[in-house]
Order: sequence, then C-alpha cells, then structure tokens
Amino acid sequence: MGKLNEKYFVKNDKDITKIDDLLEKDEEILWRGKPKKSAFVVSRILQLLPFALIWIAFDGTFIALLITQNIFSQMPWYAVVFIVFFFLIHLIPVWIWISNIITANIHYKNIEYCFTQKRIIFKTGIFIDIKNVYYSEINAVNVKVGLTDKITKVGDIYITSNNGAHVLLDLEDPYFVANELQKIVHDIKNIPFTNSKQKVNNTNKKTLSK
Repeated sequence: MGKLNEKYFVKNDKDITKIDDLLEKDEEILWRGKPKKSAFVVSRILQLLPFALIWIAFDGTFIALLITQNIFSQMPWYAVVFIVFFFLIHLIPVWIWISNIITANIHYKNIEYCFTQKRIIFKTGIFIDIKNVYYSEINAVNVKVGLTDKITKVGDIYITSNNGAHVLLDLEDPYFVANELQKIVHDIKNIPFTNSKQKVNNTNKKTLSK
C-alpha cells in the first residue's frame, strides 16, 4: 500500500464557506458580486405565486364548505383526521411558496459570485453550496431580462458549460458583466497558456473593476 502524501488533505483553520479562503496562492479576484436584494426578494415572492393562489382558492373553497355546512361534526374522528392530513399534503405548493419567502433573506446572505483569472465560483444555498466552473469549460454566456427584472433593473446571466447550466441571478448591469465574462472566456481559450494568466490579469481586471 502506497504511503500517504501528507502535502494534501491536511486540515487548516480556513473557513471553506468563504470564497477568499478557497482561493489558491496565485489566484486573484477579477470581479465579485451578488444579487440586488430587493429584486431577489421580489423574485422569491413571485416564484410559484400563481400555483399557490390556485391551490389556496381550490382547497380553501372545500375547507370553507366543510366548516360552514358542519360536515366535520357529522364525521367520525378518523375521517376528520384523514381530511386534515389530506389538505396538509395537498397544500404542499403553498408551503413551498411560504418557505421560499421565509428563507429569502438567508439565501440572499449566502449567495456570492466571484470571477478569478482561473474560474467562476458560485456560493449559494441555505446550507452553502460551492460550485466551480473553469473558463475552458464554458460554451455560452447569455443574458435574460424578464418583465420583473426590467422593473427592478436587474438581469440574469446564464452560463452553459460542459458540466451543465449555471445562473447568476438578479445582477445589476448584467450586460456589462456578461460582456466582460465573455472576454475572459475568449482570452483563456485563445491565448497560449503560458501568456494567458498575465494577459487576463492586465486586461480584464481593469474593466471589471469599473
């Protein structure tokens, strides 16, 4: 059995949930950002809202009839328990919608996006998920601005890579950020490896800091 190389898999005091502590020694941040808070919260409220309203109207009508017609009083207790559990389960879209609203602030605090000269780092989730996308893996960068986005003056950047799709949500000035990201991807893919790091640092770091 081979000897373990102690250079790797050694624990340290760094907080692996913080982007700065995830960077390699020679890695620099070109741009970092997060969603516009008001836009993000509004999007969480509007998400699933039509389905939630339909479910509330549909189930609310039946529950109101059961109560106003005293139907519950005419049923055995186990039938009442069954109906209560049925509606609790049937209203799952409503509970999901409510949980989205309640947890919006936690989600917002944990979300952060970061461009380095090597990769894009996505930090998201209630319990914090970290994802990395290297520029060489990126196939397309697109901007989507919906009606709500226009009202709140934000947009979403959709990144398609070899490992799937990734989204930078509710960013202010999304066209500028997407354009600069495309420049970085182009430089990484077209400049010889030995020169790419220095040229990406010199060109894109300046534009992204505007």
